[in-house]
Amino acid sequence: MATINLTKSDFLRRVMDLESTPNEWKFLGDKPAVIDFFAPWCGPCKMLSPVLEELAEEYDGKVDIYKVNIDKEEDLATIFGIRSVPTLIYIPMVGNPRKTMGAMPKAQLKEHLDNLLKG
Repeated sequence: MATINLTKSDFLRRVMDLESTPNEWKFLGDKPAVIDFFAPWCGPCKMLSPVLEELAEEYDGKVDIYKVNIDKEEDLATIFGIRSVPTLIYIPMVGNPRKTMGAMPKAQLKEHLDNLLKG
C-alpha cells in the first residue's frame, strides 16, 4: 500500500476527531500510524517522500503512513504545532504521539517504525 494523503475531513475520520474531543487524544486507527507533515516546495520533503513510499510497502498492514500538505491543511499544521517540514508524528495504538523533525535516512526511519510497533 502506498502512503495516504489526508485532508482535514480524512484526518477527522481516520486519525482523531478533533471536533468532538479537541483536548483529548483518542486515536481512531486500527494500527499504528505515521503522519508526514510536508510542503511541495520543501527540498528535504522531496527527498523523504520516496523513502516513505518504500516503507509504506514494507510495513503494509502493520503501519499506516499518512501525508499532510501543510499548504493545503493549515489547520492541522497549526493544531500539531508544525514549525518546520518535514515533521513526522508517530502514533502508537496506546499512548500519546511523538514528533521528529527533519529528513532522516531509511534505516533510522525503520528504527522509529519498529519502536512504534513494539508499543
